[in-house]
Amino acid sequence: MRSFQRSSVLIAVIKCPRPSSKHLERAKLDQTIANEYTVALLNKNSSRAPSAATFVSSFASRHTISASETDEVIASLSAKGLPGVTRNYPHTPGIDAAGVIVESSDDGFSAGDKAIFIGYALGMNTAGGYGEYIRVPANWAVKMPEGLNAREAMVIGTTGFTAALCVDKIEQMGAQPADGPVVVTGATGGVGSVAVALLAKLGYEVVASSGKADKGDYLKSLGATSVISRAELSAENKRPMAAETWAHGVDTVGGEILSNVIKGLKYSGSVAICGLGASLAFSTTVLPFILRNVNILGIDSVVLPLAKKQEIWNRLATDLKPDSLEAMTTEVTLAGLSEVIETIIQGA
Repeated sequence: MRSFQRSSVLIAVIKCPRPSSKHLERAKLDQTIANEYTVALLNKNSSRAPSAATFVSSFASRHTISASETDEVIASLSAKGLPGVTRNYPHTPGIDAAGVIVESSDDGFSAGDKAIFIGYALGMNTAGGYGEYIRVPANWAVKMPEGLNAREAMVIGTTGFTAALCVDKIEQMGAQPADGPVVVTGATGGVGSVAVALLAKLGYEVVASSGKADKGDYLKSLGATSVISRAELSAENKRPMAAETWAHGVDTVGGEILSNVIKGLKYSGSVAICGLGASLAFSTTVLPFILRNVNILGIDSVVLPLAKKQEIWNRLATDLKPDSLEAMTTEVTLAGLSEVIETIIQGA
């Protein structure tokens, strides 16, 4: 996880109506577009990235997008900063922001209030959090809870917020530490590492799965009880179910690993799924669901209702506040941002 330091962060909030169902569907579509284009770029069988026009044409035919919407598709790709797409500058990216309100026409906020912004179209179809001032709708904002400051909120960011949503969701299904081991896949990634820390903080036995053999000590320092290799979960298993191994799970990768986690869930176990690092697809049968009463829980942080966002941020300031934020953080200034973004794009 990376924290981007500013000399000051000042935020103005404007009043606008609640997002309509059309706006929410637009935000979901934007995320789908970005995810699919990212997969296309990373496709090992392609010698080069598809052109924006080629991708948009294919996407439109598969998702029944009208011709009038193709410009919006390209815009959402551009907002992601994907290569070969962005043509119009300047654009300020940054999907997270936190800071102090300097101006508001909304009764819910006043100058001097502290607020957090994640999700919706921030940094995608609007100027984003890497600016020192941003102007956004009031219904994208949550109040900064007591016990959390702006720097901590941005170290947590969308990544940590998503991890917290995963933990909260399995708890909604009745998960308790006494249930047994909780497996976290992709555990050295941003969401995975925070999930390990949050689950350990709550007293769960955490089994961290990672493809990075040299990160075992790091994962245990975050609270993992044990660490297993990615290979243990990624081996093809054609049987519809496996031995009951995991009380619950947090999956950040998808693919065969998710399939095997589902097969190995204990009775009434739940797995929260929030990523596609390995694959968009996974395979299963109905047997784990009808014989073991297991649950697949979808996680979205983009257009989550504002009340739920506030609830999760309140927990991140209290019982879910990570104890190991600094261990998971690399901080850079705005001056070094371009270099860090390029490093991330290259997969380092």
